[in-house]
Amino acid sequence: MDYLLELINSYLPGENYTRLVFPTLIGVATLAFCLSLMMIVNGLATPFRQRVRALVAHPEARVDQRKDSGRGWSAALDPLSRRLLPGKDWERSPVRAKLVHAGFRSDSAGQTFFAIKVLLALSSFTLALFVTRLFPQLEARQILLYAAGAAFVGLILPDMVLERLVRRRKRAIRNGFPDALDLLVVCVEAGLGLSAALQRVARELDVSHPELSEELNLVNVEIRAGVNRMDALRGLANRTGLDEIRGLVALLDQSVRFGSSIADTLRVYSEEFRDKRMQLAEEMAAKIGTKMIFPLTFFLWPGFFLIAVGPAVLKVLEALSR
Repeated sequence: MDYLLELINSYLPGENYTRLVFPTLIGVATLAFCLSLMMIVNGLATPFRQRVRALVAHPEARVDQRKDSGRGWSAALDPLSRRLLPGKDWERSPVRAKLVHAGFRSDSAGQTFFAIKVLLALSSFTLALFVTRLFPQLEARQILLYAAGAAFVGLILPDMVLERLVRRRKRAIRNGFPDALDLLVVCVEAGLGLSAALQRVARELDVSHPELSEELNLVNVEIRAGVNRMDALRGLANRTGLDEIRGLVALLDQSVRFGSSIADTLRVYSEEFRDKRMQLAEEMAAKIGTKMIFPLTFFLWPGFFLIAVGPAVLKVLEALSR
């Protein structure tokens, strides 16, 4: 105990800080012990509950066993992440939607995400405390400030990575959507049904656009499993989060309700989407002139004045020096 107090005093300038830090360390150690104990108890009790459900012939027994066997290392974080996951649906839904947009559709994705956030924040806090040991001139208040900043960075870093993954996947799906739409129009006009056309388009895009092909294959699997076709297409729009696909699904839903031709609907939407892409390209081209002002001002103009006015300035300085 004396050694621990001396070690803490070596980090902190006064005894007042030690009186605050020492109970904090005791609380953290107690919390870690309780979490470890809960993980051990949960690990011992889970096989028993699975066996009881199997003996009672509960219909969810085999499904739970398959889920537990496929979760991998995330099952070790389950006791911690279950207590860190928000309990209300309106708090959980934005993160869940982002995870689905990024391609993480498993049931344990949200739990694993929140567990990673908390563990990364704690690890960053601890690492900052050890790094600040290398700078003895820092005060205790500065050390705590840096550690809190590191914990905050570790807490928001998973959100930043998730946002980047979402943007990258949306960009990949958006780039493949025009090709998929043109192929879908050709397949439907050739006489294939919508489900068969979606299956053929998914097979054709397997190499060039694997993300969109995976989503279309999932739609085909849901339709074959008995899900309504429009519900499966709405699920596609919700999983991708793209307005283009959401507009296509709404147009197909309207076509099915009013009994109009799906081929005509797809052809009209393809033409409108092509015009929309052209307008977007023209808009981006019109913005280039404004965006080029800053590079011209900060990079090209200084070099131009240096070359054009520089020799004259040197001659004037030479003449003044004489």
